[in-house]
Amino acid sequence: MTGTLVEVTDLAVTFPAGDDPAGRAGVRAVDGISFSLAPGRALGIVGESGSGKSTVAAALLDLHRGTGARVEGTVRVDGHDVLAAPEAELRRLRGGTAAMIFQDPLSALDPYHAIGDQIAEVHRVHRPDASRRTARARAVAALDRVGIADAARRARSRPHEFSGGMRQRALLAMALACEPRLLIADEPTTALDVTVQAQILDLLHELRTETGTGLILVTHDLGVVAGGVDEVLVMRAGRAVEHGPVGEVLGSPAAPYTRELLAAVPRVDAVRPRPAVPAPRTPGPPAGEPPLLEAVGLRREFGPRRARTTAVDDVSLTVRAGETLGLVGESGSGKTTLGRMLVRLLDPTAGTLRYRGREIGSLGERALRPIRREVQMVFQDPASSLNPRRTIGESVADPLRAAGGQDGPAIVRRARELLERVGLDPDWYHRHPHELSGGQRQRVGIARALAPGPRLLVCDEPVSALDVTTQAQVMELLGELRRELGLSLVFIAHDLAVVRAVSDRVAVMRSGRIVEEGPVDSVYEDPQHPYTQGLLAAVPVLDPQAAADRRVLRAAA
Repeated sequence: MTGTLVEVTDLAVTFPAGDDPAGRAGVRAVDGISFSLAPGRALGIVGESGSGKSTVAAALLDLHRGTGARVEGTVRVDGHDVLAAPEAELRRLRGGTAAMIFQDPLSALDPYHAIGDQIAEVHRVHRPDASRRTARARAVAALDRVGIADAARRARSRPHEFSGGMRQRALLAMALACEPRLLIADEPTTALDVTVQAQILDLLHELRTETGTGLILVTHDLGVVAGGVDEVLVMRAGRAVEHGPVGEVLGSPAAPYTRELLAAVPRVDAVRPRPAVPAPRTPGPPAGEPPLLEAVGLRREFGPRRARTTAVDDVSLTVRAGETLGLVGESGSGKTTLGRMLVRLLDPTAGTLRYRGREIGSLGERALRPIRREVQMVFQDPASSLNPRRTIGESVADPLRAAGGQDGPAIVRRARELLERVGLDPDWYHRHPHELSGGQRQRVGIARALAPGPRLLVCDEPVSALDVTTQAQVMELLGELRRELGLSLVFIAHDLAVVRAVSDRVAVMRSGRIVEEGPVDSVYEDPQHPYTQGLLAAVPVLDPQAAADRRVLRAAA
């Protein structure tokens, strides 16, 4: 195919300040962006959070219309002047000519209606002459096309009945319902584990290869663009800092900022120096020294007796003083449930849990209180774990108040010290969570976990939604805290490269069980279990040719 599918010239987007609703002043989120895209080609737009990349994606369908934002420049999609198009033309364009795949399928899908009905509705909006039967058949065909098994039956399911990867496939099916010429995918794989991420990226590549659909892929993950696009546009603070073929940009970056991004990417094949910890011994810890935390035969079931689901099944592990145990596995493997049992936010259905040699799996709440101060959890989503109505300083101070023994001014001083310790301005004590970035909110979550003076932190996906530089900063912070405070960590993640960068030992979970465990370098360099081998083979790589080779191997498997 020839011609230009997308032409963006001098795009600028300004969001109004609170005292200037007309948008004449305010935040310049995008400033002078230009690029073009031919049919069947793919462009990756990458950058940190706040770089303006999602703002550019939204402008391609003029989703800023009616928001108060001031949009300047020219955006043409398949010959349509998007910014000047009347509402009727814009409605036809959205979904019919160009379709968007959003980051969070749970917020993009209606929880009350069946997946198939929602896809069929999109088809009927853009094909008003289509019958309900035709639209329904189209929805089933679209679900089948994106790899949903037993599509006719699953079309009757609601979003909560799908896994995260299946919901993302359903969004892709919805986007494909009207056979658009352009797909705009905004962080479509951010919350997915590596195998599902690889499946979605392979599917996008297959679709554009077969149909000539153009793709604009917005992401902060450079490994994602390496295997999925032809060209890369790197953004920072609303501006383009580098633009070119993916092999050149990732292989020989010209801009210092691009080099910084690449340097911050954790590598699954990187061996790092590790602090000295007691050498592992099989079985059990060194003689006379009980492990800090020990789980033996842990099991957790959910649901009524006749229809029980086993989330964790006969798991045994140890965490020794001063070490980091990585816990990896796909979504649904049971790793978060296990983490919550380790801090006794969930009670085990069976098995034994010991802390410093003392059995704590069956202790009541009063007996658990002193142990809770020493075993804390850092949650995946700080936005939901922080009270939006309380200031961040008060959230950090709450555990100090619960512990007692300090007066009000001393508690405030200590909370400010903790904010400063995790790299935040102590004068932000009175700010609320919505005033902070994702990485800053995660630092607040870490400060709150540190407040009681713990010896063990269980970190559940603490960097999964962060861009690579912020991710690296949070990982470095956890490493500093471990060294300076003598902390032990259980680091739960689906990102194998991140786990290798921070862990001394690793345990691999599948379907509620640990299938492989050992020193992290040994497991990564010589995995014994086929499941571990499959996980490592699905990890994105920064070499476009190697990524293409892996895609061919996955297709042949």
